[in-house]
Amino acid sequence: MGVSNRQSVRTRRHRHQRHNFRRGRDIHLGSYDDFLQIDAAINIGNSGGPAFDLNGQVIGINTAIYTPNTGSVGIGFAVPANLAQPVIAQLKARGKVQRGWLGVRLQELTPELTQGFGLPKSEGGLVADITADGPAARAGFALGDVILSVNGQAVAKKHDLLRVLAALVIGQKAEMQVWRQGAKIEVRPVIGEMPTGALSLVNTPRESRSDRNNFIIGLSLAPLTGERRDLLEIPPNITGVIVLSIAEDSAFLRFGLRPGDVIESINQRPVTSPAEVTLRLNEALASTQKNVLILINRHGTNRYLATSLEPAPNASGES
Repeated sequence: MGVSNRQSVRTRRHRHQRHNFRRGRDIHLGSYDDFLQIDAAINIGNSGGPAFDLNGQVIGINTAIYTPNTGSVGIGFAVPANLAQPVIAQLKARGKVQRGWLGVRLQELTPELTQGFGLPKSEGGLVADITADGPAARAGFALGDVILSVNGQAVAKKHDLLRVLAALVIGQKAEMQVWRQGAKIEVRPVIGEMPTGALSLVNTPRESRSDRNNFIIGLSLAPLTGERRDLLEIPPNITGVIVLSIAEDSAFLRFGLRPGDVIESINQRPVTSPAEVTLRLNEALASTQKNVLILINRHGTNRYLATSLEPAPNASGES
C-alpha cells in the first residue's frame, strides 16, 4: 500500500507540474514566425497536435523542436491558438488563406541606417522597393519611407510589421504613420490581397556593420549604358551608376557594396554618372557626421547600405 501511495503522489506531481513558455519566438521558418516556446515534451510525430495549458485549454499547435538527436530536450515551439484560429476560419469559409498585401519590399533597420535616415530610434520597417501599381504605389509610398505604425499599432521591427500587414482586412483602408525626409506623415493605402506565390514582403538580408578602419574609397565606376544593362540583366526601370570593381581595402567592400551593384542614390539624392557619385561622397566626407546612405539595386532587388566615412583613430597605422 505504501508503494501505491508513493506512485499516486508522483502521478499527481507530474500532472500538476508547471511548464514554462515564452511568446513571440522567431525560428526563421517563414515571414510570419510568432511561436510559443514551451518546455513540455514534443517528440517525433507530435507535430500538428495540440499544446494544452493546465486547465485543458488548447493554447497552440505543436510545430517544431530544437534537438541535437531527434528526441525532446525540453525546447519546443507551437503556433499560438489565437494565430491559428483565423487561418482555420478562412480555410473553412473559402478553402484558402488570404493575407493582406501592401506591395513593398521591407528591410531591417540597422544602427547605421537609423542614423542615415535621421530616425530617433531603430524601430519600424524600411521600404526598400515598391511593387508597380500595388497598394503602396497607389497610396504614394516612396523608397526610403520607414513605416512606424499601422492603425495606431507601433511596430518595433520589420518582422512585427510583416505579421501586422498580413492580418489586415483586404479592401479596407489602413492608417500608417511613416517617417519620410526627417518628418512623420500619414499614408492611407487600401490593402490588397497578396498574389499567389508573391514575395512582396520578404526578408532582405541584413548588411554587416561597417569596418571603419583604413578608409579608402577604392571604387571603379561606369555609366549604366544599354550594353552593360543587357550584359548584367539590369531591369529597364533602374537608373544609376554601375560598380565595376572595389579595392580590397575599401570601406565600401566591408560594409556590403559589391561589383555589379547599381548605385541609384546617395543620401537620398539620385546619381546618374560616376562624377555625381564622387560629388556626393565628397559632400559626405565634408559633413560633420560623414554618414553615407546608399540605395543600390542588386539582381533586380533594391536595398539600402549605410556607413560612416570617418576613419577610426590611427587607421593609417601612424601613432
